[in-house]
Amino acid sequence: MTHSPFLNAVRDSIRLRGYSLRTEKTYLHWIKFYILFNQKRHPDTMGSAEITAFLTYLAVERHVAANTQKVALNALIYLYQKFLQIELGELPFSLATKQRSLPIVVTQTEVAHILAKLSGVHLHVIQMLYGSGLRVTECLRLRVQDVDLERLSVTVHDGKGNKDRQTLLSRSCLNWLPDQIEHSLNIQQKDNQRGIGPSMPTALSVKYPNAFREPGWMYLFPSSGLCPHPITGEICRHHLHDSAIRKALRIAVRHAGVRKKVNCHTFRHSFATHLLQAGYDIRTVQELLGHNDVKTTQIYTHVLGQHYAGTVSPLDRL
Repeated sequence: MTHSPFLNAVRDSIRLRGYSLRTEKTYLHWIKFYILFNQKRHPDTMGSAEITAFLTYLAVERHVAANTQKVALNALIYLYQKFLQIELGELPFSLATKQRSLPIVVTQTEVAHILAKLSGVHLHVIQMLYGSGLRVTECLRLRVQDVDLERLSVTVHDGKGNKDRQTLLSRSCLNWLPDQIEHSLNIQQKDNQRGIGPSMPTALSVKYPNAFREPGWMYLFPSSGLCPHPITGEICRHHLHDSAIRKALRIAVRHAGVRKKVNCHTFRHSFATHLLQAGYDIRTVQELLGHNDVKTTQIYTHVLGQHYAGTVSPLDRL
């Protein structure tokens, strides 16, 4: 995507600081939106007043969610404080309405019905989401070296917040994982014969230009086609795109007769809820999910009703 020289400079700054491509894309979107909202004025001629007006507009006129407004705020803080090195004062903007909503969770029976309507790589990805509590992007970005079949563990690199963590690997996945790994490595070998390999982190490919030939760096779920690297432009093989998984899941949920709003993240919610339901410690679940604060994990106790455990309805006392 072509940007103005100013946005290109912001993009280069974001990459220099090692932010993910997803964060880069999101920040550039909101910074561009902010500039257009202010009739293309240069950001260094604006400040707290314009930012406040923009964030208030998002809440009052666009009715964005609280998290969306927060992301826009983070993008503008990056623009001013890290790129332009301009300190911002108080920002008395209107907060987007933050409605508390409990995560949607499917029962174990519903999980089984949905899995029964999936097959091949789509089935395997959803099994990993539910079996390991992964986000869909975390799952699709897994490399062969991230899966330990002996220790039954999965290592997630650069997860949300650029954090690494380990989570468990379901024994059920051992039924197909060795074949999947072999399939991926066969693709890598054929690609290597043409001087092509999996997309690599830019800094690593510069330091180790032949790392793409190492089996451990091959994606566990490679895409079927080749594409240019988003930064270097070199032809490579990326991982499977999440849109393919989402489409297959929508069809499977419909055919399974599950009348809940199920998406890929539902299986991460269900993973946490079912572990707590089975009596596992909330700190263990927090670590497996990669939450910084246990308060984030505690939302699942509300799904279970554990926050009012032992409370008896007054109707039952009549």
